[in-house]
Amino acid sequence: MPEITPVPDTNGPSRRHVLGAAGAGLAVAAGLPAVSAHAAEPPLLGTYDVVVVGSGAAGMTAALTAARRGLSCVVVEKAPTYGGSAARSGAGIWIPNNPVTLAAGVPDTPQKAAAYLAAVVGAEVGADRQRAFLAHGPSMISFVTANSPLRFRWMEGYSDYYPELPGGLSVGRSIEPAQLDGNILGAELARLNAPYLPVPAGMVVFSADYKWVALAAVSLKGAAVAAECLARGTRAALLGQRPLTMGQALAGGLRAGLMSAGVPVWLSTPLSDLHTENGRVTGVVVMRGGAAGLVRARRAVVVGSGGFEHNAAMRDRYQQQPIGTDWTVGAEENTGDGIRAGERAGGALALMDDAWWGPAIPLPGEPYFCLAERTLPGSLLVNQAGARFVNEAAPYSDVVHVMYERNASSPDIPAWLVVDQNYRNRYLFKDIAPTFVLPESWYASGAVHKAWSLDQLAGRIGVPAAALRATVNRFNSQARSGSDADFHRGDSAYDHYYTDPGIVPNSCLAPLWLPPFYAFRIVPGDLGTKGGLTTDARARVLRPDGSMIPGLYAAGNASAAVMGRSYAGAGSTIGPAMTFGYIAANDIADSA
Repeated sequence: MPEITPVPDTNGPSRRHVLGAAGAGLAVAAGLPAVSAHAAEPPLLGTYDVVVVGSGAAGMTAALTAARRGLSCVVVEKAPTYGGSAARSGAGIWIPNNPVTLAAGVPDTPQKAAAYLAAVVGAEVGADRQRAFLAHGPSMISFVTANSPLRFRWMEGYSDYYPELPGGLSVGRSIEPAQLDGNILGAELARLNAPYLPVPAGMVVFSADYKWVALAAVSLKGAAVAAECLARGTRAALLGQRPLTMGQALAGGLRAGLMSAGVPVWLSTPLSDLHTENGRVTGVVVMRGGAAGLVRARRAVVVGSGGFEHNAAMRDRYQQQPIGTDWTVGAEENTGDGIRAGERAGGALALMDDAWWGPAIPLPGEPYFCLAERTLPGSLLVNQAGARFVNEAAPYSDVVHVMYERNASSPDIPAWLVVDQNYRNRYLFKDIAPTFVLPESWYASGAVHKAWSLDQLAGRIGVPAAALRATVNRFNSQARSGSDADFHRGDSAYDHYYTDPGIVPNSCLAPLWLPPFYAFRIVPGDLGTKGGLTTDARARVLRPDGSMIPGLYAAGNASAAVMGRSYAGAGSTIGPAMTFGYIAANDIADSA
């Protein structure tokens, strides 16, 4: 599909006005104030109704919506690939009352959803933004389905994270992309950002499959699901398909929608700054082909450039210690460019101290975001005193919040996930099959330790041996009874999602008894930061005084999350990101 031809702006600068472009571009890249209408401007690269910064779920949904509303649009992307963190993800999408779950018979209602979101988020986020998300999320899913090859599946049984709260659903509201044939992308398939955790060769695996694949060695259903994943892969191979699932399907499907709508995506085109005139954002200054250039926006700019998880200076400035850029699994290009540009343009910031946290194991090369492993029976988390400190099966963001809250008085960073050989004989760990030895590089890096007694293990991880023994003995006693009186592991329906139904009386709890014992180093990882530009219910960026900045919108992790400091369910990042991208583009079109 050919790109939209840039439209010359007859009211813009003439060629003689851009002689100082190189110097202006360097100044913008260094973080100086936005280019004014009277300063020398970089060369004009094109003029569109809407300029979208970032090609993740928020940006591509905004661009697709703008294009289908009749607006000319371009997406500028810093990375040499498209898809951002969304392409790396499991692509769960939390949208209450969406057409997919309602068709599947999920007993959801707008009243239940509103009560639940309010209970989860509290007063941190305005009711108007909550209402906007709930009102427009379902229509966003319908729109994306109608205007791209994406189709969606219900993640059956993936409970809301707090199903006991008013309006919570233990059957879950999350959906994920159905299988997509990558052949529809043609040459663009090669430019799709790589997944965080590749699907095993020859298999087609959905996010909802992983809980069962992890149990394939001990569960008939797990074995059946693994066999079906292999059968899907075989069918796809026989048909000559290049199957995509999870984040690969989501990003690939949105890109295919943009191709059909004629929306160009300029890769390797990082944002230097926003362009403003008389207090209005009228475009972006980018680096393209090694030189600064101006892309004008007749209507608005939508910032969907992700968070700042890979910006060490910003993390040090805004977030708690210890923190770093090597514990996140967010896209490496997410360094807060759009957030900083929006702030220079006058935008207010919020939630900058928070992130989409989760316990992570700092494996060599890349951290591993720990989901099922800390929830499966026969595992427990201990702090540096050798004591448990949290419900290991709690929502991942909550576990890290506890780590930070307690760390100053009772050091929990790093913590240690302790398991035994019985656990290793039964369950997949990351991509290591049961009974298989763990990579030597894990041991060499200090990410994992192994010993034939708990006392030896305690010595290797630097915790008191007597305390670790006492902790494991008490945990084992509670596991046998099926009741965790200390931290209530298993009391919530959510706790049982990533567990072993063959373990009774509590599928979350099993004793540790078979040596050798293992300890995995646990640090506060994240899927990305969740603080950013403050926006209203129409996704417009606001100043500290609450007034809106004309021509500037934001969505996704470049904006302060509608989830506040909590996490409603699987896909609470991507669902709102897509929804507010959709809201932004519709508001631009309606205003036009």
